[in-house]
Amino acid sequence: MINFPIFALENTDVILKELNEAIKNKQQYVKIKEERILNFKKIKSDNLTKEQEYNYNKTLYLEYQKLNSDSAIQYVKKNLKIAEELQNNELLNLAKLQLVTLYSSSGKYRESEAILKSINKKQLEPSLLPNYYVSYREFFEHYAANSYSIEYRKQIGRYRDSLLTILNPNTLDYQINRIQQDIFNRKFDKPKKQLLALLVKTKEENPQYAMITYLLGKIAEATKDLESRKKYYALSATSDIKNANKDNASLQELALVFYEIGDVDMAYKLTQSAIEDALYCNVQFRTLLMSEVYSIINTVYQEREAQRKSELQIYLLCISLLSLFLLVAIIYVYKQMKKVSRIRTELYETSQKLAELNKDITETNSQLQESNLQLSESNLVKEEYIAHFFNLCSTYINKLENYRIILNKKATAKQFDEIYKILKSTTLVDNELEELYKNFDIIFLNLYPTFVKDFNALLIPEEQIVLKQNELLNTELRIFALIRLGITDSVKIAAFLRYSLSTIYNYRTRARNKAAVSRNDFEEMVMKIGIMALKA
Repeated sequence: MINFPIFALENTDVILKELNEAIKNKQQYVKIKEERILNFKKIKSDNLTKEQEYNYNKTLYLEYQKLNSDSAIQYVKKNLKIAEELQNNELLNLAKLQLVTLYSSSGKYRESEAILKSINKKQLEPSLLPNYYVSYREFFEHYAANSYSIEYRKQIGRYRDSLLTILNPNTLDYQINRIQQDIFNRKFDKPKKQLLALLVKTKEENPQYAMITYLLGKIAEATKDLESRKKYYALSATSDIKNANKDNASLQELALVFYEIGDVDMAYKLTQSAIEDALYCNVQFRTLLMSEVYSIINTVYQEREAQRKSELQIYLLCISLLSLFLLVAIIYVYKQMKKVSRIRTELYETSQKLAELNKDITETNSQLQESNLQLSESNLVKEEYIAHFFNLCSTYINKLENYRIILNKKATAKQFDEIYKILKSTTLVDNELEELYKNFDIIFLNLYPTFVKDFNALLIPEEQIVLKQNELLNTELRIFALIRLGITDSVKIAAFLRYSLSTIYNYRTRARNKAAVSRNDFEEMVMKIGIMALKA
């Protein structure tokens, strides 16, 4: 718990000392939180219902949300699967909205936007509307960090306005968002009074404590109050560190304050801590923001290093002239060189981390390009199969023409017995039907190679279809292959497969009765075989 005495809130030096201690011991705070999470995991029962397991995962998501976004994503994905199994839209949409913010904060903007667009606001449960507006607002906040635009800032304001229309005015969330709106509109006096009142009655371990002091720092920044700006950002940063919140905006803001007043060492220390936290949590938008600050401070560091080297040369010259102070000067130079070496090592390590991050981004872009190439190849393959069908039709036309010529010749030669014998035989038709079905099976399975496996997955285990040796599809599978292609009319299916209409009805009814899923949804799920589902 953070525990600042009342008098300490007026003493910036005490607050900064507390912040330095927090940074020094921040791994201990993380360890405490991780132990709490581990203890929670140990008490999990093996007999949880799906709803209980959903709530269990939700608790872990909340614990990891500001600590490790990758772990948080893992538990939200589990809840997506559970919600789909329960067919509970409210739980499904809640998990989706949680995933939106996690994806956008970790730089997966396309995935985040795709999920947002998949959610129908009009069909959204009223209880989830605040989450919906918050997700959109945070999406634009994160995206603006990557690609700043005035329009993105306007969108942030619009979604905050929408959020305020549905929040309970008596809640802390409403008050915080109303204050943010006033600050956004450059109104400072009223929100400052409200924040100071909230600060007095908000416990230090409450995550909103860091937000309240951060907003006070923002007001101080806007009103050019340097001392208050330093104080409130330090309070906010200390709160975040002790709560093991790795998504820490206040450290970055405080680093800029010390940079502006010329304390480069403190600015560097804060920047280092902020970058470490952002990388630990995988908050990419925060890493991007810190990279900009780091580049500025790093430039000053290089200049400072050059200046220090110059000073060392002067000191060495003085040492050669003033032998009396030789020992003192040598000790001083040693300390200075050791400090420079440490700084150089830390700068190198940070540069390596940033290089690794850039490498990850490059690899992600390469994977995206590869996926686009695979999609293009898939379209080309489908075009080839369509051409194959045209060739097949042309072949059948040629065979019919040859058949007509043979009959015509025999008719001319008055070989009526031969004509009757040919017409009476079904061998030709049977052979052509067999060839047609074989071609259909090959082409269909090339388009949907996992069709048999996916179709069996929709049936109860003891009723799953086992094909004979060298058999690609049987009659039942062909019926549902045609349904998968969009031919749902039993009359058309019967005509194609040369079965009676009642036989087709019986096949479809038996398949629904064998379904492991809802009978009413069975054929609809068959229609979705081969479609890439949303990855939770």
